[in-house]
Amino acid sequence: MSASHHHSGHDHGHDSQGHGSHGHGSHGHGHHHTDLDWAEMAPLLIAQAETQSPLYAEAAAWLASLLPAGSVRRVLDVGSGPGVVTALLAEAFPEAEVVAVDATPELLALARERADARGLGDRVGTLRAELPGDFGTLGTADLIWASNSLHHIGDQRAALASFAGLLNPGGLIALAEGGLPARHLPWNQGVGRPGLEARMDAAQADWFGEMRASLPDSKEEIDDWAALLTGAGLDPSGTRSFLADVPAPLPEAVRRQVVAHYERLREGYGEQLAADDREAVDRLLDPAEPLSLHRRPDVFLLTARTVHTARKA
Repeated sequence: MSASHHHSGHDHGHDSQGHGSHGHGSHGHGHHHTDLDWAEMAPLLIAQAETQSPLYAEAAAWLASLLPAGSVRRVLDVGSGPGVVTALLAEAFPEAEVVAVDATPELLALARERADARGLGDRVGTLRAELPGDFGTLGTADLIWASNSLHHIGDQRAALASFAGLLNPGGLIALAEGGLPARHLPWNQGVGRPGLEARMDAAQADWFGEMRASLPDSKEEIDDWAALLTGAGLDPSGTRSFLADVPAPLPEAVRRQVVAHYERLREGYGEQLAADDREAVDRLLDPAEPLSLHRRPDVFLLTARTVHTARKA
């Protein structure tokens, strides 16, 4: 597993993770065979995570409210990607060591740089690990944060049991899985047929199913996270969703992120779209097109991430 906090923002919560990294976000960020080059995606992962930092800071503060003050001494950020959320967790838990865990060395190096730049270097560590094989190297923790990383492991039920085994008594696991598809355009975007983003979601969902099915030891599970966490011997302790809302007109940095997101989608599974939708995406990416993402004033960013928590007795 190499995952990030973000993949590309459909209902599985993938932001051109956003890996999120491997952060698992995003998908459509690779090619038809579902391989993802996380190191290549690093600039986009960072941009998306920074845009959604208020969302993740709010989530981290909520997690802190679920745990006794001062009780969190070690945090694992599993599938940390470039470490944007790692730093937020370190800020939310000022007495804790926070360890960024990822399989991609380039992303861990970025996590280290970010922690140092924010004055957190003495409390933030990095650990290269490929899950599920390296669960035994992670050590115990009082809080495990896994954002869009669990779904990169074929047997999610077994992975949750392994996570449960790493938690100290009273410890908490927080899974950021699911949410709402990212939206950037009105339903009638004036380029091609209305409803383009919904059809792109459908193509991305097919991609996600192929990705899941191709994983080693892949097992189909209903995404009932409370039931899966209970099955791992944990006590569900609440679920909340957090909103990222950047209205039009977008700051240029966020506009560039949206353009990069669409470029990834076009590269990753554009051929799965109908011919007229492929043409519409190409027009949206054409800087010379008056209604392109580069020029139109109505581009926005709206998405939500859902966090499921459970506690170890």
